[in-house]
Parts: sequence; C-alpha cells; structure tokens
Amino acid sequence: MNTSLVVFDIAGTTVSDSGNINQSFREAFASEGLSVSEYDVNTVMGYRKIEAISIIVDKYSPGAMEKDPDLVNRMHNRFNRDMVLFYQKDRSLKPLPYAEETFALLQQHGIKVALNTGFTREITDAILERLGWKNNPLINAVVCSDEVPEGRPNAYMIQSIMKQLGITDMSSVVKVGDTEVDVLEGQHAGCGLVVAVTTGAYTREQLASYKPDFIIDSLRELPALILH
Repeated sequence: MNTSLVVFDIAGTTVSDSGNINQSFREAFASEGLSVSEYDVNTVMGYRKIEAISIIVDKYSPGAMEKDPDLVNRMHNRFNRDMVLFYQKDRSLKPLPYAEETFALLQQHGIKVALNTGFTREITDAILERLGWKNNPLINAVVCSDEVPEGRPNAYMIQSIMKQLGITDMSSVVKVGDTEVDVLEGQHAGCGLVVAVTTGAYTREQLASYKPDFIIDSLRELPALILH
C-alpha cells in the first residue's frame, strides 16, 4: 500500500500509561459508591471516556442512570479533573519507546502523523504540553473524542483528521492502537492497515481476537510494515 497517513492512539500506544488512567476511573466510580474491578475498566479503554463510564455504570448498577441522570456527568467531571491535574504534575510522563523516532522516520518518508484519543481535549492538551508535543512539527494533527459526533469504534476521528490534512484515500491510512476499539475504529473506517500494539491495556491474545492486520510489541516494528 502507498501510505499517506498514520493515525496513532495516545495512552498505551505512543505515551506511557502506568495504570494511572485505570486508577482515576476507579476513584471516580468509588466517589459515587461503585467498586469497579481493574479488569472491567481495562475493557473500556479507548472509548470516549463518558461512554466508558456509562458502560461500566450500566454493568455494575443497572437503572442507576435513569434514577440519577447526572450520575455519569459527575463521574466524568471528576475523572477529567483528576487526569488533567495528574498530567500537569506528573514528571514521569514520557513517550513510549520509539514513538518519537517513528514519527520522525515517517515524516522523512513524506507520511503524515496524527494522534487521536478517547480523552477530552482538556486532558489531551495537558499531555501534549507536558511532552512538548503541542504544535510539534512531527505531529500533523490531533483529534479528541469530544470534538466529533461519536467516539470509537466509530470512524469520525479518523475522518476528521483526513479532512484536516486533505487526504481522501482511506486505503492509504494506517491506524495504530492498543485496544479493541482502536482496532474496530480502523476496520470501520476502512483503513488500509490496522496495527495493534501490546504496550497498553490489552494482551496479544486479547488483541488477536479482533483480527487486526498485524500485532506488534513495540513501535520499533511499525516502519517495516509500512516502508517498503
């Protein structure tokens, strides 16, 4: 394939996640009296965060959202606030190995690089500022789940990036991510290549069940799949 664009997820794919996202989710649930397992939170990683919270609430407390219509918003607001503060202060936040090197190599070959995420713009900007990725020439576009009609697994974020960058051929787009909905997003969009990475929330075995085109253990392996 003739690749023109690679769309990367952020947390767990290009940026390290030491479990703080999962912890912040569970603390938000606990603030409303729900004790949620780490495993169940991992199953909704990659989703738009307010949708992820709704999925978990419906599983653990069916009918709660009908009884308390503002429940999910309160949890989401707490999660959003906690994550912004965390990323603003966390000095250990760093790109995953080979992320920036991969961005640079793709750019050298005329391939655009974009990021998309289930985070809100507020959280995403805190990450980008901390890493020095805001307005970074290695990254051509960033789209967040609260900037499109629906988040993953729908294709709106990829479509928005393509529109911004003037790319019309979906088969020339590669999607890279670490969760079920990253893989499904790329498949639903019709990307020419969908690559899953094992550096985030899902194991190789879990990712394999969603049938990405490739599963890699490091971004170091990605250029060989794209650059021929």
